[in-house]
Amino acid sequence: MTYKQALRYLDSFVDYEKKNAYDYRKSFGLERITKLCALLGDPQNSIKSIHVAGTKGKGSTSAIIYSILRSAGYRTGLYTSPHLVSFRERIRVDDCLIGESDIGRLTGIVKAAVDKMPCELFSFFELYTALAYLYFKEKNVDFAVYEVGLGGRFDATNIIKPLVSVITPISYEHMDKLGTSLSKIAFEKGGIIKDGVTCVSSPQAKEAEDEIKKICRERNSVLILVGRDVHYKELRANEKREVFSVTGKYDRYRDLEMNLLGSHQVMNAAGAIAAVETLRKHGIVISSDAVRKGIAGVRWEARLEVVGIAPYLILDGAQNRSSANVLSAAVRKIFKYIKLYLILGVSKDKDIEGILEELVPISDVIIATKANVPDRALEPERIKGLISGEKEVVITANVKEAIDKVRKLAGQEDLILVTGSLFVVGEARALIMQK
Repeated sequence: MTYKQALRYLDSFVDYEKKNAYDYRKSFGLERITKLCALLGDPQNSIKSIHVAGTKGKGSTSAIIYSILRSAGYRTGLYTSPHLVSFRERIRVDDCLIGESDIGRLTGIVKAAVDKMPCELFSFFELYTALAYLYFKEKNVDFAVYEVGLGGRFDATNIIKPLVSVITPISYEHMDKLGTSLSKIAFEKGGIIKDGVTCVSSPQAKEAEDEIKKICRERNSVLILVGRDVHYKELRANEKREVFSVTGKYDRYRDLEMNLLGSHQVMNAAGAIAAVETLRKHGIVISSDAVRKGIAGVRWEARLEVVGIAPYLILDGAQNRSSANVLSAAVRKIFKYIKLYLILGVSKDKDIEGILEELVPISDVIIATKANVPDRALEPERIKGLISGEKEVVITANVKEAIDKVRKLAGQEDLILVTGSLFVVGEARALIMQK
């Protein structure tokens, strides 16, 4: 199967990342992926793995863990979602994206197994997850780091047997699917906690923390809490790097430098360090040198990513109120500018009112737009209708028009912030990087 044939085949299955309304509990589950992987020889079981769930920061935390393990000399795989520009971004080994020919060849193997299950209604994510399992086994990786797609309990990544489970900050998201309270959402995210497997958790709201503690008790899982068992201190920051220290369970890491910006990323780094320290329980010691190099070398696109200066052009995938709050605080703390131009596009199922309440106050001009995801993208007119007060709001039909418009409006001492949806940010990044 060629790469193009593989994409057509994978695209023929439902992609819940691009759908808005569906029954979560009827659509998701582990039965299909378990049967499929059994037909493939259960490739996921032959790899040492780390599993990361949460609302905010799970991609960044996964990337930091991946970078540290690579710096320690381990051949490491990383599986994340969604992608910004190319499917290939979701699967990488040692900083190389999966090749087009590999996707074509492995999709053919997955298809042969799927054909033996004609009555099962697979999703794109399930098939691509199975493909990742096969690829990591084929590449003989020492470790694989898996980011959960949605929730955790019913996610296709949740058939792995990790050495450590990591839960990043939990906040309100996908409430129509995961639940309307933090405890219900934490219950779904906490579904990745396995019997006897250590769980590392970021600081949580009390309701979410209580649920995680309960799950850990029930599953005899040791809980390591950032802020209680592992501590961090942000020392200084500018538009290029964060400098901070972390006191782990086994070591102290002073004056770490990282190019991921924002206090939230410092917290994510502390969680990542706690996770790799936990590997000592399995006889795997990661040196402080490797931690330092991994932190310094981590790359994770579209998370407070500066892709232009004079004016600043910043991309960030903040998709809910909590993430928007963190983004707003980081922008105000780190950057100096005269006017802030906000390019904003969101998905229909997101808390648009909450996002606007956090970002409108720091913005001088809002450029409402939408990604090319018809079933999910909220119309720009709807965004404008929710913005009260005297803020200037410009409506654009698509991301390209928004970028073209803001380039004419912004001066060299201004700041352009593109956010609200990873779909919007991904399209913007592709356009900007073409220049």
